[in-house]
Amino acid sequence: MMNTIKPGDMIGICAPSQVIDWPSYVRDIETLNRRGFRVKLGENVQKDDWGYCASAEDRAADINALVADDEVKMILFGGGEGAVEVLPHIDYESIRRHPKLFTSYSDGTCILNAVHAQTGLVTHYGTTPGVFNDLRYYDWIQFESSFVEGRTEGLFISDSYWKSLRGGACEGTLIGGYTLLFALMLNNRYFRYDPDKQYLLFLEDHKRFSRVGAVATYIAFIEQSPFMKNVAGLVFGHYDDDVPDDLYRCLERFGARNNIPVVYTDDFGHGTKHAILPIGVKARLDADARTLTLLGE
Repeated sequence: MMNTIKPGDMIGICAPSQVIDWPSYVRDIETLNRRGFRVKLGENVQKDDWGYCASAEDRAADINALVADDEVKMILFGGGEGAVEVLPHIDYESIRRHPKLFTSYSDGTCILNAVHAQTGLVTHYGTTPGVFNDLRYYDWIQFESSFVEGRTEGLFISDSYWKSLRGGACEGTLIGGYTLLFALMLNNRYFRYDPDKQYLLFLEDHKRFSRVGAVATYIAFIEQSPFMKNVAGLVFGHYDDDVPDDLYRCLERFGARNNIPVVYTDDFGHGTKHAILPIGVKARLDADARTLTLLGE
């Protein structure tokens, strides 16, 4: 059963990938408060022991403390760098005993996939504290649908044109995240997948982080891993407002080589839209109709 939250519930915010920018987070917290939610910050969100972050132990301690707090219903954190360092220090058994809504994106790919792999808990890719700094209607609709209503079935709510790069339809369990980090997670001992399952892969990257050649490299590492035989289809998220044809051709070739449907959308990623994709929920992609349908846990 999917966890949900309601106004009055507590959202825990931690910072496994960065030292928080306090003025920005004040606005995030104020927006959440206006929406009726209470906020609890991790104790170490402003520590800078290592020059870019608190120690891995302190960052994980914040996650573990929020997990153990029965008032906290959601653990929300942003991107940055270094989240993978905390994986050995997370108390996964405590997460099993005290399941929460976990949501993040970008560098949070590491934690979201590890928590799902280690506990079976559905985690959510797409929303971060920064979304509430300038809360937009589509992002709020996604938040309400995913977390207040707990929706895991039905047609995915889109706010952009989906470009079909290779047609066809498929079903699989949603899994993925930021392209480079998901590729690296395939060799991480805290990640695992069911070799008897089909997966619907979602990936995203952005031009300010990776040129098209770099994206092609990361995808090739995924393609050349044993995991690829379990990939039924690909949904690729926002890369640029003006998507280069080279990226489309790269994704088209990937679909053709592996005989899978591929679509591109601006609905999630490092753009202005932050759709939420539940890692661990089954879905059906129809690349010809350009639709994604959630089928439930």
